[in-house]
Amino acid sequence: MEERGHPGLHSGESLLFLTDEQLRKGIEAMFFAYRGFTADPDRILSGMEYGRAHHRAIHFINRSPGTTVNNLLNTLGVTKQSLNRVLRTLIADGLVESRVGEKDKRERHLYLTPEGEGLEQRLSDAQRARMRAAYRAAGPEAVAGFRTVLEAMMDPDMRRQYLSLREENS
Repeated sequence: MEERGHPGLHSGESLLFLTDEQLRKGIEAMFFAYRGFTADPDRILSGMEYGRAHHRAIHFINRSPGTTVNNLLNTLGVTKQSLNRVLRTLIADGLVESRVGEKDKRERHLYLTPEGEGLEQRLSDAQRARMRAAYRAAGPEAVAGFRTVLEAMMDPDMRRQYLSLREENS
């Protein structure tokens, strides 16, 4: 007998003692799920010559309007050079606005423009639709378990960042 939403996982198998084969299947499922999760935004961005780095920047600027470049660097975990290349493009294309800090003139605070907000909405709508369908198919217990697994996979610093984002915007 297979458990709901877990093909190949029988009720007698213990989730605490997974075999290497079961873990490999989970790793592969993550790879394919990520491809599905990013496919819709990739299609939207491909016509604009943007990639996933642009998407992540737009997402987190939207989540924390006025965030500094340094905060965004820490959140994304990319090099300053890489982020600057992405931000230059987004600013030049009128999707992101960079404002000088009021307290510290060396800081740059980032905001989406109305055009950037529109693009962010299209990207997140596509991903929310995919996640909503998956969550409905899996059921509430699986959703809670999935979130627990994802949080457990995060390094402690990443988990703190993630949890502070959740609190900041709830």
